Parts: sequence; C-alpha cells; structure tokens
Amino acid sequence: MSSLFLLLLSTAITAAVASIPAYPSVSTDCTVSAADDKPVPVRREVYGDGRIFDISHRYTVDMPSWGSKDGLGQFLWLPSSMKNGSRSNNSLMKLQSVHSGTHVDAPGHMVESYFDAGFDVDTLDLDVLNGPALLVDVPRDSNITAKVMESLNIPKGVRRVLFRTLNTDRRLMFKKEFDSSYVGFTTDGARWLAKNTDIKLVGIDFLSAACYDHSVPAHLEFFEGREIILVEGLKLDNVPVGIYNVHCLPLRLLGSEGSPIRCILIK
Repeated sequence: MSSLFLLLLSTAITAAVASIPAYPSVSTDCTVSAADDKPVPVRREVYGDGRIFDISHRYTVDMPSWGSKDGLGQFLWLPSSMKNGSRSNNSLMKLQSVHSGTHVDAPGHMVESYFDAGFDVDTLDLDVLNGPALLVDVPRDSNITAKVMESLNIPKGVRRVLFRTLNTDRRLMFKKEFDSSYVGFTTDGARWLAKNTDIKLVGIDFLSAACYDHSVPAHLEFFEGREIILVEGLKLDNVPVGIYNVHCLPLRLLGSEGSPIRCILIK
C-alpha cells in the first residue's frame, strides 16, 4: 500500500469526520437526581463508601495533549442521532493519539525493533497491571532521580508503585495547555528503579513517566527489558497514601504501542 494512498485515505477520513455534526455538550455536574421524571446522571470519583477510587481522568476537550497549546480538542461526534431520526445514538470517537489522557505504553512506543516485532498493548501482562500496589508521595522539589528513588525506601518485593508528584498539586492534567515543566523520571532515576527494585508497574500523574528533558533515554531504560509497564496520566488527587489493589485494563488494540486505560484502586 503506497504512502500516497495512505495519505489520501487519512485526508478523506479527516474530512469525513469534520463534516459530522459536533457531539452535544455533556454536563459534568455530579448532582444526584431528586425526581424520577427528570433523572440526572451521577458522576463519581469514589465508590463503595470510600473503598474504590477511580484514578482515570475523564476525557474532555480541554484536557492536555502532548506538545499542544489547544488541548485534546473534540474527540466525539454523533453521526447517528435519535433526535435526527436514527433508531439509536451512535457516537464516533477519534483521538489525536492513543497516548491521550490516562493511558498505557507498550515497549514499541520508543523502541523500533520492539514495535516491528509486535510488542504492542495486546501483549502486555495483565498480571502486572492488576494486583497489590503502593501509592507514594514523591518529594516536591525534584524530578524522580536515582537519589529520590533511593530515598523512598520502597521495599523489595513491591511490584506496583504509583508515584504522586508535584504534577498533582499543580493540577497539570486539568490544564488545557501542555506544560513541559512537569515532574517525571530522569534517566538515572529510571535506571535505578529498573536495576534495584522489583517494580514492574510504574504509574505517574502526567502524560509521561519521563521528565521532558529525559523523555527518550528514561523511557528506554524502562522499556529495555520489556518487563516494566508504564501507566501515565493517573488521577491521584484526594487518594490517601497506602497499599491498594490496582486494576488497570487497556484496550486490545492490535499493533498499537499505546492505549487509553481505565484504572481503579480498591482498599
């Protein structure tokens, strides 16, 4: 299939999507309905009397997108609408990137040989993505360096760690414009984690586990052994530090190096 054909196909799809009426606005009000004749949806972050925390960000047009000043932008359209005579409502979704919002990276994200070999999100180990996890607070005055990792004193045997950083305090995932000053792992921090801990699931509270200036080399440290899974863009505000069961499920996107993911913590 020629590159010219793919370019023309992509252009045609983009034009077709642009011609579809915009998706209707959706209220994010969390008010509980007081009357059955006019129900109001309930949107929650915590379930089961404080036992279950949803740590995935809600997708909105104004959430940040990598490198963009304009945010994620429109991602839902309603080509079939009951208001316009269709038998059902059928939405169309188109994201700028599979690395949008709360998402997971596969090794092929930054290692070409792994991408070519087929190490996509469909090959990620669900045993790693589900199980006991430790939520820790990272010192707020630094990226996650080797020194910071050592200072956290994470015990051997801990396989899943969610790192809450200054990104949560600054509410960077709620800001439309991408901010390259976010906190993440430096190359030596990623290397220290890979070589000195048993951690296989790394969760963090912005779009990249690696800080901006170390974006590629730090990712390579994580991906080299194909054992560490990165879950990025987590929503960790108002969740107490401690041990939980984490459950993260990516879409089975054959051939994709990333996927949106729904993650919850259960006490």
